[in-house]
Amino acid sequence: MKDLRMPRFDCLKPVAVIIALIASIASPALAQDKAVPKSQIEMQLSFAPLVKQARGAVVNVYAERLVQTRSSLFAGDPFFEQFFGQRMPNRTEKQSSLGSGVIVEADGVVVTNNHVIDGADDIKVALADGREFPVKVVLKDDRLDLAVLKFETNEVMPTLPIGNSDATEVGDLVLAIGNPFGVGQTVTSGIVSALARNQVTEGDFGFFIQTDAAINPGNSGGALVSMNGELIGINTAIFSRGGGSNGVGFAIPANLVRVFLDAADRGEASFERPYVGASFEPVTSDVAEALGLETVRGALVVSVVEGGPAEKAGLKPGQVVTAVNGVPVEHPDALGYRLTTAGLGKVAELTIQQDGKQEAIPLQLASAPETRPRDIQLIEGRSPFAGIRAGNLSPRLAYELKMPSEVTGVVVTEVVRGSPAARLGFAPRDIVVAVNGEQIASVDDLQTMAESDPGFWRVEIERGGQRIRQIFR
Repeated sequence: MKDLRMPRFDCLKPVAVIIALIASIASPALAQDKAVPKSQIEMQLSFAPLVKQARGAVVNVYAERLVQTRSSLFAGDPFFEQFFGQRMPNRTEKQSSLGSGVIVEADGVVVTNNHVIDGADDIKVALADGREFPVKVVLKDDRLDLAVLKFETNEVMPTLPIGNSDATEVGDLVLAIGNPFGVGQTVTSGIVSALARNQVTEGDFGFFIQTDAAINPGNSGGALVSMNGELIGINTAIFSRGGGSNGVGFAIPANLVRVFLDAADRGEASFERPYVGASFEPVTSDVAEALGLETVRGALVVSVVEGGPAEKAGLKPGQVVTAVNGVPVEHPDALGYRLTTAGLGKVAELTIQQDGKQEAIPLQLASAPETRPRDIQLIEGRSPFAGIRAGNLSPRLAYELKMPSEVTGVVVTEVVRGSPAARLGFAPRDIVVAVNGEQIASVDDLQTMAESDPGFWRVEIERGGQRIRQIFR
C-alpha cells in the first residue's frame, strides 16, 4: 500500500495585531513559545481556519451486524415450547453502531476504534460532503482498541498528518472532531487535562491522553487535533454515568496509532507488542521509600522469566524501571506503551534504579517466542475433560490467549458447546494443574489421564491466578 500522506497544513494567514498567536497556532511550537491570551482581541480569535482544513479528514463510520434472536412471541408458552423444543422460531435483527474515523492516508486509509466496528458484517464510511463508501478491515486489535479500514477511491483524499503525541503537554489547546449521538460532524474545544492515564477501559492498554473537550457517544474513533493541525490522538472513551460528556474524555496517543498503522501498511495479519519476559507492579509510596526513590513512579520488577529478554538484559526482581530511552515511566502500563511505540526489532534503553543507584541496560524488543510446541488436542471419551481443546503454554500462546506471559502448564484453548466439559464449567484459559494428584505437564499427560477410568476425578485447575479444586464422579 502506497504511503500517500498529505503534507502538513499550510500556515494560517495572520492579521498584524495577532500575528504572534496565529503563528503559534499554525506552526509547531516549542514549550517556551506557547502563550495564553493577553487581550480581548486575542480572546476573540477563531478556530474556524483550522477546522476547515481538518474536518474533511474526519469521517462517520457506520457498522451493521446481523444478530439471531429467539422469538419472544411464544416464549414461556408450554404448548409451543413443547412443540418446537429447542427449535423455537428465531428472527434476525439488524444492529447498528455509529462512530467516527480519521483519514490518515490519501488513498482512503482510515483509523478508528476497534469497538466501533467489532463484529460488524457491513461497514461504511461517510465523508464530510455526504458521500458513502464501503470499507474493508485491514487490521484490528481489541487490546489497543484500534482498527485500520480502507475504502477504494481514485481521488486524493484529505488527510490529517499524524503528530508527535509525546510533544503534547498538559494545558495545550486541542479540538475534538467527530459525530456525537449521530447528529453530524461536530467540533468541540478544550485542553489536555492529563497524560499517561491508565485503568480507563477494560482492555489491557493503559496510556491515554485526557482532555476536557466534549466527547460523547459517537465520537469514538474521531480526531483529537492539536493547534498545529495534527492528529495527536484517537478519541476513545469517556467517564460518564449518564452517557453524556462530563469533561473527562480519553484518546489513544498518535504515536501508538502511527506504529499500528505501519503494521497495517506492511500487511501484517495481527499487531504484536514486544515480549519482555517479566511482570511488573506500580510503585507505591511504601516501595518508593524502601527503595530510596525520590518520586512515587515507575514499574517495579516482580518476576523474571528464565531465558527471556528481561533476564538476558540483566533485569532482576526488586529493581524499578524509571525510564525508557530517556523518557520517564509513570507506571507499568506506561512501560508497555513506551516499549510498544519503540517497535519490534529495536533495542530499548531501560533506566533502572536499585539500592539508590541508577544504571542503563539495553533490552532487545522481540516477539513472544513459542518455546514449546503448543500441540493442541481435542480431549474425547467419557472423562470430565471431554470436549476441551488443550495446548502446551508458551509465551506465544499466552499472548494469543491474553494471559500473563510467565504462566506455564497445559491450558484450555476452547470448550465445545454442550460437551461434558462445558456442562461441568470448564472455560478457555483454565490451566489444568493436576488430576488425581498427578501433575499435568503436557497435553499428552492430560490425554493419558482422560483415557483412564479411575471411578472418580480429583481435578485442580488455575483460573485467573486462583486455584480451584473439584471432585467429579
